[in-house]
Amino acid sequence: MATIDGSSIKKLIVACDAGMGSSVMLAGTLKKQLAKTGVTVEHSPVANIPADADVVVTQAGLADRARSTVPGVPVVPFQLFMGDPAVTKVVKAIQSGETVEV
Repeated sequence: MATIDGSSIKKLIVACDAGMGSSVMLAGTLKKQLAKTGVTVEHSPVANIPADADVVVTQAGLADRARSTVPGVPVVPFQLFMGDPAVTKVVKAIQSGETVEV
């Protein structure tokens, strides 16, 4: 479990490996949801996650690889590309400036 302080998030990375475009769609959705917060949302291959990421969301199967790429950065694994409760929880924490356990 990691604790994420929504008010301190400035850069969220959607990390993928499949190349099917689903994560690009998720990144676009998150950009719209977080547009008013000033948070930068970027899409990145799991092996090339930027070191300045504040939080990473990725498919559950890629979470361990993401953690090894950016140790110390909270990684939020998800199952569903659209409407996953874990991603929704992070978005709400950022929007409200609250702290959340993931």
